[in-house]
Amino acid sequence: MELAYRPFSLALTTELETAAGPIAQREGFLVRIDGDGEYGVGEATPLPGWTESSVECERALERAAAVTADDEDEACRRLLAACEDAPAARHGVALALSDLRAKRDRVSLYRHLGGDERVDYVPVNATIGDGTPAETVDAAREAVEEGFRTLKLKVGARPLESDVERVRRVREAVGPDVELRADANGAWNRDEARDAVAAFADCDVALLEQPLPVDDLAGHAEVRDAGVEIGVDESVVERGIDAVLAADAADVVVLKPMALGGPDVACEVGAWALECDVTPIVTTTIDGVVARTGAVHVAASLPEGPACGLATGDLLASDLAPDPAPVIDGEIVVPGSNGLGVSGAWNE
Repeated sequence: MELAYRPFSLALTTELETAAGPIAQREGFLVRIDGDGEYGVGEATPLPGWTESSVECERALERAAAVTADDEDEACRRLLAACEDAPAARHGVALALSDLRAKRDRVSLYRHLGGDERVDYVPVNATIGDGTPAETVDAAREAVEEGFRTLKLKVGARPLESDVERVRRVREAVGPDVELRADANGAWNRDEARDAVAAFADCDVALLEQPLPVDDLAGHAEVRDAGVEIGVDESVVERGIDAVLAADAADVVVLKPMALGGPDVACEVGAWALECDVTPIVTTTIDGVVARTGAVHVAASLPEGPACGLATGDLLASDLAPDPAPVIDGEIVVPGSNGLGVSGAWNE
């Protein structure tokens, strides 16, 4: 097996706010692994605050590119071990390996990842940004007109009363049949989170994501069972799924394959959550088409569940290749071809 990689930069349509500040483009590395006449592609796209830095990612990929082994299984083990402490780099390598193996086995990637039934579509949510009440309502109506049946509203950047007003007005505008979620990105303390849950329950909000800081798993457990399901996102990456489950901190866990270290890891975490009666939702870290399509396959490999956060391609002004997984009426297409299903990302 031989691994090669090369850098890329994709401009965003609007700046992305992160814990490390705003970013205007997503920069990462395409990964290619060749073996016995076939090749697989992966993507390593670090995100500040979620994964290693770009420099650390490239160093891990350099180590992986230097791996040699006569036995293929040993080569795979060494490739992944070279990226052990760099989740984005490991994601790129693991995705390329999975694509290669699925192509060899002549199955779609989600089948290779453990999916046992044919899946043509995965439901996805629309994400509504932090705007004024009027802007939020307009964006919600537009998303519903495009066919989305689940809307996720960004909250936590404004006073709680303002967020409650935004959510209330969206509920009035879209009616009772559209599922609403809210994502606070850890912005509140426990008192604010309790007040938010009570108010959002009155608005029939189905899910409140990461209301409290990453480390406050006990607080997340306290605000559960009050009319709104509680999800954790950042806590899964920072504290680990075992700590989240041991604390009884969530009804829902959000899985980002890039931040977790690969599609294989995301599938393992999702399966473990399901065994503990916790629902997994798969999302991206605003990745290019290679990683984004990989996340679609992760979602398709798990039992059908709630809408996932995979409709992020339109946040990029350019991409690495044509998108084989478009969003149609609130569902994203699952490529049925062998392997990942992305063509043209690595042009000779």
